[in-house]
Order: sequence, then C-alpha cells, then structure tokens
Amino acid sequence: MKKTIGSVGVIALSLCSLAAFSQQSWEAQKNATVDSISAKYKDKILAAPVAKTTSSIFPVLGVYETSTNPEAGKLLITADETNKGIIWVEGLPQGRIKALLTRSPATYKIPAQQNAEGKAVAEGTLIYDKEQNILSICIGKAFNSQDPAMAFMAPAVTEEAVVNKKSKTKTKKPAAPKPWVYTGNKVVQETAVIN
Repeated sequence: MKKTIGSVGVIALSLCSLAAFSQQSWEAQKNATVDSISAKYKDKILAAPVAKTTSSIFPVLGVYETSTNPEAGKLLITADETNKGIIWVEGLPQGRIKALLTRSPATYKIPAQQNAEGKAVAEGTLIYDKEQNILSICIGKAFNSQDPAMAFMAPAVTEEAVVNKKSKTKTKKPAAPKPWVYTGNKVVQETAVIN
C-alpha cells in the first residue's frame, strides 16, 4: 500500500512539473545562443527550393507553332502515360511519332518506326532549348549520341567521285535523302491572376 501511494505521489509530482514546464514559452529571438549561431551563418542560409512541376521536369511538353514549316502547322507534344521517358509528337507531316529521352531535360532520340497509319518514319533527333523556347526536330539523320546537335548542322559540301577502273570515268555517288527539319516556338499560355 505504501508503494502504491508513493508511486501515485511520484506520478502526480511529475504531472505537476510537466504542466509547469509546458506553460513556459521559449522564444528563439530572446536566446543569446540562437542569436550567435544565426549571426555566424546568416549569409549562408539558402531559401528552400521551389517544388518541381511537370513542366519543369519535362519542359518539352506543350504546343508549338512554326513559321518555317507551313506543312506542319501546330505541334502537340504529350507525355506517355506508362513511361516517363517517352513523348508523343502530333501534327507532323510524318504523323504521330514517339521520341525517347536520352539527355535530361530536353534531348530526345526519334527511333526509326512506323506511325499509326503504317507510314515509315526514319530515325532522328528532337531538341528543345528552354531558354529560347525553340523546338528543333530533324528526321532522316541518324541520332548522334555524342553530340545530338550535330543533326542540325549543315553538312559540308563535298563531291565524292567514284572512279571506274575499267572505263576510267568519274561517276557521282547517289546523294543521301535530304533530312526533314522542323523549327518552332513554344506557345506560352499565361494564366490570369484575379485579386
């Protein structure tokens, strides 16, 4: 019985001290230790990073218009529902095609494929420059994994002549098919803010 009364007394005393402690408030502004630490690191404290949105992770998604390719009109680039590394490009003369993410955030390889209409589409490159809001697509040139932007460089003009040993005449090699190039600007949609 004495042990029970003693343990109840200890518990009651603990609760009273806990209640008194919880009523005290601690303010960081009035604490000298907090002030000295804050002053030491004041210039080094960084703001919390902004939460990432889908458009910041995949800036290529959206609608594009061009003035150089009238046959293309408006392009719509959407993400694949099942694979985040695949995008779908709609509105090209070649039809709806897919592109595979190779370098984040906006360099894609267009693999050789058949579109939904059964039309063959050659391999290519898709690059989006988010500083200038410009989309560049090249179809018909192999994807260069070392430097994808090489697909958009004009090839050096060289005539390769094949010499026939028997007749000693020069014949020109058949030219490779010319790649199809698209350049367009992203249509930026602004949202209105009502106060």
